[in-house]
Amino acid sequence: MTVTTRGVLYVHSAPSALCPHVEWAAGGILGVSGSLSWTPQPAAAGTYRSEFSWQGAAGRAAALASALRGWSHLRFEVTEEPTSGTEGVRYSYTPDLGIFHAVTGIHGDIMIPEDRLKAACVRCALGENTLEREIDKLLGKPWDDELEPFRYAGDGAPVRWLHQVV
Repeated sequence: MTVTTRGVLYVHSAPSALCPHVEWAAGGILGVSGSLSWTPQPAAAGTYRSEFSWQGAAGRAAALASALRGWSHLRFEVTEEPTSGTEGVRYSYTPDLGIFHAVTGIHGDIMIPEDRLKAACVRCALGENTLEREIDKLLGKPWDDELEPFRYAGDGAPVRWLHQVV
């Protein structure tokens, strides 16, 4: 049985040359065709932004993040809502920081797995980092800090809903 969920792909900034490649990758993973609505991204001259909501099988957010990560000059986030049988997820990507992954609960809160908490405590005990910095990393604060100007610049931008054809 396939579990259906919803999610959103936020492309915060992409050079114009990458826009068709993003469309192709997202369309292939989500099983849809068509072009996205791109608007100029005022936070980075010469780049464009787009966002769209999708509906499809659980796990599509991971597939989207895997397909798009590592592309130079691309900044994006992908979310997937939890279902009765799957947890929600959030992926954030910037060229400088790479990929961030978090499990999210039904209210959107980040849920930190036990092993990641233990590893953070060990790094603090060894003097490798402070507890505040470890918690910030676990919550994705460096990614949020870097993406926030791009999110703000997208306020009021159009959203396109895409649904997988079964």
